[in-house]
Amino acid sequence: MSEPVKFLEIGKIVKTHGLKGRLKAVAYLESEETLQSLKEVYLEGKTEEKKLFPLRGIRPGRGNFILQLKDVDEIGKAAPLVGSRVLIPVAQREKLPDGEYYWQDLLGITAVTEDGHILGKIRGIIPTGSNDVYVCREGDREILLPAITEVIRKVDVEGRVMVVRLLDGL
Repeated sequence: MSEPVKFLEIGKIVKTHGLKGRLKAVAYLESEETLQSLKEVYLEGKTEEKKLFPLRGIRPGRGNFILQLKDVDEIGKAAPLVGSRVLIPVAQREKLPDGEYYWQDLLGITAVTEDGHILGKIRGIIPTGSNDVYVCREGDREILLPAITEVIRKVDVEGRVMVVRLLDGL
């Protein structure tokens, strides 16, 4: 039996764009490279049903992108799609350089110290500008782990383990 397809959310449709069915989406990608290679996207609306849409075109912008879907050629067909999540199969996402990870790969991973003490699971990620901060939670205890090499020693995405070194005060 085949494994179910996993998806990566690359944006959310926030409004229509013009009268010819184009859609404006807030981009969740840091790079435009993934957008340039897309031939189709999945949209997921309020019903959480994913529907495949072939692309006629996609145009990246600053923090957003404009989608032109095949068979969506007027504002009346585009308007019901506002609010939908824009998804692609995980297999289509771009490969990141060593030491960089997609947030969805880190969420739920178990954080352990270098001596094997389990700290908890990564439950959230806070972008701060200079570096992300991982929210590690176990029961009522919460630790904020800065995503810097002095703290994050090793990440094993497949094994679902992050080895950390706690600095004084953490």
